[in-house]
Amino acid sequence: MAAIPDDATPPQPDDSWLDATEAAAWSGYRELKGLVDAAVAADLRTDSGLSDADYHVLSTLSETPDTDWRLRTLADRLLWTRSRLAHQLRRMEARGLVARPDAPGPAGPRIVLTEAGWRTVVDAAPLHVRSVRRRFLDALDPEAQRRFAAIAATVVAALRAQPDAVAGDERPDVPGGGSPRAPTPGP
Repeated sequence: MAAIPDDATPPQPDDSWLDATEAAAWSGYRELKGLVDAAVAADLRTDSGLSDADYHVLSTLSETPDTDWRLRTLADRLLWTRSRLAHQLRRMEARGLVARPDAPGPAGPRIVLTEAGWRTVVDAAPLHVRSVRRRFLDALDPEAQRRFAAIAATVVAALRAQPDAVAGDERPDVPGGGSPRAPTPGP
């Protein structure tokens, strides 16, 4: 690892660097996301034997059972590439949690929960809710929860309005999905 030279001057604030407030917000978000995701995923694995990816797929399918889920639409909903989802579905199919009962159409094969998948998510959900409360929501009073939800909604809406922030295989940083993105700024 290269050392920082003694005569190096720290970068000066301008549009290419985060100011102190921006850096605190960004690093706070990254640390919060990393810690909460890791804690909830560890609880999920311990409580239910499911990975975070397993639960994400199962819960999405169970929340909207009347939706005709196809590979492309489910990948877009999960904000995953189709390749990642296909690999995940193969593992879940081998365990009897999901099925792809028909031939693929233009949007990919239909994806459904099996009876075992349904039982698995129904059993896991209360434990997952308890973990989400313990690891995240209990740290916030109801007013802070409302403010956090409003902040999240504002950022999500802004991202969804940006044409280069699309999910799945259409993302510019996915091979074959457009031009490369600039690196994400750090603190």
